[in-house]
Amino acid sequence: MQDTWYEIDNNASIDTPALLIYPERVIGNIERLKSMVPLPSILRPHVKTNKSVRVSRLMIDRGITKFKCATIAEAEMLGWAGAEDVLLAYQPTKAKLDRFIQLIDSYPDTAYACLVDNKLSAKIISETAVVSRIVISVFIDLNVGMDRTGIHPNMAVDLFDLIQRLPGIIFKGLHAYDGHINDEDMNDRIGHCKKDYAPVEELRKNIEAKGYPFPLLVAGGSPTMAIHSKRANTECSPGTFVFWDKNYHDHIPEQSFEFGALVLTRIVSLPDDTKVCVDLGYKSIACEKPLAIRAFFLNAPELVPVSHSEEHLVLEAPKGHSYKVGDTLYALPNHICPTVAMYNEAYIIENGYYTQKWSIDARK
Repeated sequence: MQDTWYEIDNNASIDTPALLIYPERVIGNIERLKSMVPLPSILRPHVKTNKSVRVSRLMIDRGITKFKCATIAEAEMLGWAGAEDVLLAYQPTKAKLDRFIQLIDSYPDTAYACLVDNKLSAKIISETAVVSRIVISVFIDLNVGMDRTGIHPNMAVDLFDLIQRLPGIIFKGLHAYDGHINDEDMNDRIGHCKKDYAPVEELRKNIEAKGYPFPLLVAGGSPTMAIHSKRANTECSPGTFVFWDKNYHDHIPEQSFEFGALVLTRIVSLPDDTKVCVDLGYKSIACEKPLAIRAFFLNAPELVPVSHSEEHLVLEAPKGHSYKVGDTLYALPNHICPTVAMYNEAYIIENGYYTQKWSIDARK
């Protein structure tokens, strides 16, 4: 018999497209995450996936108190949620730096830090902090092959030395994101990670050799979490685990997280005998992946996307199908993080019923 855990008995009261969250599954994923590491204290989940006070508090209530985020809005959401320690994984320009300082003032019970990857930015952060009469904690952002932000580990010692001399700024550790390390075979992923992080470990030894404590490293995402959990003085930053998605389900097979968020959509037109059109456009589901895999329909796995526009997704259906206008489909996104970011609120599904709404707070 087909597993129909996702079905909602009162879905007629939900306007589509709609983001659905299944809290029991989310809680299960949090507990699975904790079981995968030696101690909860080495976890620093990234909240860009959930962007929600309610979901973040599910983690806080279960002993996870440190977080990573990508935006000022997410950092504020975490202050509101009562997080103890928040790393803004972003190097703020002057305008964002002013907002960051306001945030630090607004949530004194939350310890905030941000990233820095060059001397000019370090000096700007220092000067702004001195004027504001505060001390800003920073992590040096390292480029381990993502080639997006960060300084190469071999060039980071001079930046570290400068931070030690600057007023108003304090070094808290190193940060490295490795979204490029997503080999499907675990042994290949381990080898890839070992190679790309060798300069990081050398940098840590060099800093320690200068007489400083062996520095903290905040590293990785969901695919490399288990690898980094074995490093000394290292925190892991998975994010997708909380909801999981089709991409990681297919390509990170050793992790047993469950799907905790879906998108509900309805058929709005049948343009020809083998086409089904649903209200799941660019505005409703992440569209950066190849068209054919942007969404998988749990209750209609034979339907394949063939055309996508702002308000509509057209699906290829078999001849003689029985789909009709108004039918509901449960879409599993290929990439859940940017999908969640499209919604201001989520419908909460408990025991097969829609019971309430949760705000996607950092979306606003």
